[in-house]
Amino acid sequence: MSLHPEPIRLIPEETARIARAAFPRDDNTYMWMRDELRVIWEDEDFTGLFPKRGQPALAPWRLALVTVMQFAENLSDRQAANAVRARIDWKYALSLELTDPGFDFSVLSEFRTRLVEGKAEQLLLEKMLSRFRERGWVKARGRQRTDSTHVLTAVRTLNRLELVGETLRAALNTLAALAPEWLGELAPVEWFERYGRAADEYRLPKGVVARKEYAEVMGTDGMRLLAAVDGEDAPVQLRGTPAVELLRRTWEDQYCLGNGGVRWREAKELPPAGARSSSPYDPDARFGNKRSTTWTGYKIHLTETCDEDEPHLITRVETTQAHLSDVAQTEQIHEDLSRRGLLPEEHIADAGFVDGELLVKSRTEYGVGLLGPVRPNVGWQARVEGGYDITRFEVDWERKKVVCPEGQTSRAWSPKVDKWGNQAIQVKFSRTTCGKCESRALCTRARGDPRTLTGCSRGV
Repeated sequence: MSLHPEPIRLIPEETARIARAAFPRDDNTYMWMRDELRVIWEDEDFTGLFPKRGQPALAPWRLALVTVMQFAENLSDRQAANAVRARIDWKYALSLELTDPGFDFSVLSEFRTRLVEGKAEQLLLEKMLSRFRERGWVKARGRQRTDSTHVLTAVRTLNRLELVGETLRAALNTLAALAPEWLGELAPVEWFERYGRAADEYRLPKGVVARKEYAEVMGTDGMRLLAAVDGEDAPVQLRGTPAVELLRRTWEDQYCLGNGGVRWREAKELPPAGARSSSPYDPDARFGNKRSTTWTGYKIHLTETCDEDEPHLITRVETTQAHLSDVAQTEQIHEDLSRRGLLPEEHIADAGFVDGELLVKSRTEYGVGLLGPVRPNVGWQARVEGGYDITRFEVDWERKKVVCPEGQTSRAWSPKVDKWGNQAIQVKFSRTTCGKCESRALCTRARGDPRTLTGCSRGV
């Protein structure tokens, strides 16, 4: 479909008359939006997403507006297409005749695909924000807030055995479509029985030993397939196929590979959950954990204005893999808002977006006051009455010493890198001193070892 921009976008007279009779002024959100904002998107905004030749496309500005209204009402594509045909307020907002038949619901999916493939996902928000700024609804140096929430991937949750079986099955199906004769000569008969159906728990072996043996059988099959794809006799188009590369990465995660064959990894040998694929049908989906919530999918970070007596409007949206921490997004948020001239004077976020370095850097580099709660002390000492948690210790940065609540001074001060890659300081007390301390039960539960403290290099 090619794009032929509409030169005029007037509301048909009959549509306007009936809509205004049905809905009093300011009584309908879409009609108020149309009257106040007039034009949000132009067809020319989407020129790069459409070819220059071909059948004329439906007006992209209408599809963009339908996409927004559809999201606002949580409608499916079919329901949104029906609303375009049947609802007067939608026809008013879209400048359509009352008799307009609308369009097939599949057009909405095609439009979203064009946005994604054209890397124009932010276009709808950016143009809308531009109109809001013209109206004075969005201003720089105000107050904004950021939070994140989970997004579930639309795939089945798989255990490890199901994952490797389904990943191998997905690779075989892809290769069967690309090179059926080559795969037919390669695949033994038992592969059709083993991987012809979806990998389901109820069909898998029972018992630890049997499951491990079956896992290694699948591991051997996968290695055989990878070796064949890499071989000189394999069709060139098979190399680098996404399904094959995902199979390769999954095998590296789940198996120890060597000249002696494959070995099913024990749980302690696996890479972190966030670094592993969770499904062959959504390779970017990851396992996530936020407080008590766990999920497989993604995480969305939303920033919105929150000035009093002003409309609260979203200024930034970012979707990341589920395992990535919130704190890694804070500086990116400030950098992006600065580039677009939307930096707030005060930025409110929860504890996940805040640390000591960001509090300072946000102020000095962006002029933003970052506000957020201090992360709670989760150590058992903080939960026990009278416990010697880290706040009870005094730090002398110049002398590189720490004094405990009993007045004892640390004997060792060592720089280190913690498990998250941060520069940290580790402080140790004397084994002899801690061993005979009468308050030891309030300070440490380590058997025979002295109290050890670890903190970032700007504060223990």
